[in-house]
Amino acid sequence: MKRLQSITNKLYPTAVLLLLLIFWYLATLLEMVPKFMLPSPGDVIRALAGSFPELMKHAQITLTEAFIGLILSILLAFWIALLMDRFDALYKAFHPILVITQTIPTVAIAPLLVLWLGYDMAPKITLVVLTCFFPMTIALLGGFKSSDQDAMNLMRAMGAKKWQIYRYIKLPNALPGFFSGLRISVSYSIVGAVIAEWLGGNSGLGVYMTRVRKSYSFDKMFAVIFLIIILSLVLMKCVELLERKAMPWAQTGEQQNEG
Repeated sequence: MKRLQSITNKLYPTAVLLLLLIFWYLATLLEMVPKFMLPSPGDVIRALAGSFPELMKHAQITLTEAFIGLILSILLAFWIALLMDRFDALYKAFHPILVITQTIPTVAIAPLLVLWLGYDMAPKITLVVLTCFFPMTIALLGGFKSSDQDAMNLMRAMGAKKWQIYRYIKLPNALPGFFSGLRISVSYSIVGAVIAEWLGGNSGLGVYMTRVRKSYSFDKMFAVIFLIIILSLVLMKCVELLERKAMPWAQTGEQQNEG
């Protein structure tokens, strides 16, 4: 019954996507929108296939920036969440600042980062870090704060050290929220790198998008957009697999519920 429901749930978004593709195809076939403004799905697929080697070279640069920024974001999120959970004064002082930083649009920050850090990878990685660390930090902090107080009191009574409480109670409680934040962050990481590349650089998907836009090759521009979507979905799937490896108890609970 659960499997049937899972298949049914996947059919709905698949059907919507197919309808959108059909509408897109008909809109271009009937010339409802000028072809130079909206290329047909076939034109986009041909552009993606024809430019694939070049796109892969640019994607390698963008993914490198995204991965480095994402790793730094994870480390920063863990340390900030840990310190803010451990010291209440830090939580009161910096939690509002964390929230305020997310109200600043990344498009507004990117030119300043390029001005300060140059046109190499540094501004791109910095923008990825600024974009990605917040969801994971808030999720980890919420998990730490909502840990079972009775279980922690029991461990303290048994002589457990602080790191053991984090290891056996707080961290497992925070992992579901962390992976939810990580799924958001992996998609943000690519988008953040691309936005930073728009403003300068020699390579990357953002640089490629700027070049093809200036030459009015909108089929290639749509091809880049599709590639970014595919890369984001693949990364989110990788996070899902990593979550299953890191939280085997959650998988066991799902199997018991299905049984």
